[in-house]
Amino acid sequence: MSGGRWLLRAASLTAALGLWQLLTSWDVNLWLRFEQFPTVGEVASAFVDRVTTGPYWQDLGHSLRRIVVGFVLAAVVGVAVGTAVARSRWAADLLGPLVEVVRPVPAIALVPVAILLLPTNEQGIVFITFTAAFFPVVVSTRHAVRALTPVWEEAVLTMGGGRLRVLFSVVLPGALPGVFGGLSVGIGVSWICVISAEMISGEYGVGYRTWQDYTIVDYPGVFVGMATIGALGWLTSTAVELLGRRATSWLPRPAARGAAGAAPRPAFRRAGRTPAATGAGPAAVVRTTVPRKEPVP
Repeated sequence: MSGGRWLLRAASLTAALGLWQLLTSWDVNLWLRFEQFPTVGEVASAFVDRVTTGPYWQDLGHSLRRIVVGFVLAAVVGVAVGTAVARSRWAADLLGPLVEVVRPVPAIALVPVAILLLPTNEQGIVFITFTAAFFPVVVSTRHAVRALTPVWEEAVLTMGGGRLRVLFSVVLPGALPGVFGGLSVGIGVSWICVISAEMISGEYGVGYRTWQDYTIVDYPGVFVGMATIGALGWLTSTAVELLGRRATSWLPRPAARGAAGAAPRPAFRRAGRTPAATGAGPAAVVRTTVPRKEPVP
């Protein structure tokens, strides 16, 4: 990313903070009541005081652990279930109806189920986090697998490959872009649900601490919790996006907009080179070599 884009993003955030400071310091009350809002300075002071204490980092660790455990379980199980539903008629008949019936239910509405089903609140919060990320991953994986062209699978079968070879060489690599799309959605939904679950039945965590600050009318502390949640969500979403780019590095990337007028580079420089020869994945375009005709004397 160019320096100009970083500067523009920093300017946008600075302008939003400046507007917030003006509206709260002037006690603006035009339908929206900013006189009860803490100023940016008050929130910054509360943040400095909070980060120097042990409970802040303890809450941070609890929330991150719940997110990581629930999200990793959802990623593994969701990819497996989505692939099975897309590839197997039996799995589609057995698991498909269950997924479609439970999927519209908000994950946070399953808090009573988690309290009744699981022995501890910690396991219940992880269960809510798992459920929140599970369904986006399942749906995205199912659509990505079904969208794969059958030519790749037929090519592997023609060369003597079996089902496992097709699964690990064609299906999973080809569906990775769609899978990471579901993971990106799932990590955001997971943060929403884990914070809500911590507010309802948690004992530690950023959501629990934010709700406690609200009950004792510590509004700067509430905004510290909100800023912490936003920062954690941004960091984890960025990590998932970077991991997705690394895992799908074999995909062709669009040329940079700044390089106007530059000729696009071919996917394979030498004639006759295929994705198998270059290490590219199944989504790469296979170029065939056409013999050049010599002029007739």
